[in-house]
Amino acid sequence: MDGAHKKVSVIIATYNKPHYLERVIDGYLHQIVPPDEIVVADDGSTKETGLLVDEIRARSGVNILHVWHEDRGFRAAAIRNKAVAKSTGDYLLLCDDDSIPCRNMVKDHLRYAGNGFFIQGHRVLLGPRISASFTRRDITFASLATAALRREAGNITNALRLPVPLIKRSKSPRGIRSCNMSFSREDFIAVNGFDEGYEGWGREDSDLAGRFFKYGLRRKDIKFRAVCYHLYHESHGRESLERNTALLEEAVKKGGHRCANGVDKYL
Repeated sequence: MDGAHKKVSVIIATYNKPHYLERVIDGYLHQIVPPDEIVVADDGSTKETGLLVDEIRARSGVNILHVWHEDRGFRAAAIRNKAVAKSTGDYLLLCDDDSIPCRNMVKDHLRYAGNGFFIQGHRVLLGPRISASFTRRDITFASLATAALRREAGNITNALRLPVPLIKRSKSPRGIRSCNMSFSREDFIAVNGFDEGYEGWGREDSDLAGRFFKYGLRRKDIKFRAVCYHLYHESHGRESLERNTALLEEAVKKGGHRCANGVDKYL
């Protein structure tokens, strides 16, 4: 199916960052090509997040769903699966509550979508001072260059919109980030979505990519298009990283592309 004719669901993972989430949603409400729906995948936030989503939905008139589960620690894999199950799009764009999209984000992902691929975009990293107030309106190369001189922005060359993007097709696991990734709903369901055995921060997105590769997909890595702007926050705890890395290593050794503990239970 031509990417231009896909129905797009944006899935935004969040946890207790309403001051960031509001700016991320605002970025998707002002896209050149708007998404068909926005689904907030809420990993157990307090009531402020739900109230914010209700308020934005009421004033924007856009279809914004709020999918929540109880806070039992970092369970990004599970809440994303639940959000996808509630979504209606046949093309899924994943992002996080700390990543403001460029105004071409949806358009770019659709433009380069294709059978046999998933898309990996890139990001600009913002420092703590600029992140306090940065919005979609601040996305200009001049402002980012000034911030870089003040050591408040990194990777700003990703923000350049060159006449021709740099596209690399591969099955490389390096640099996989679900804060800027898209794929067809059909492919996601074929591999049974995220493996919910990954709890705590880390590796669930690498596991998904690895099973996409086993399923026969390749990664289409796009530079100078589909850029997000990562708002600064303290790093997540790494207590589960060793365990999750061991899970990933075991998954790589297995032959199948489907996980056992995935999205099918919600469909």
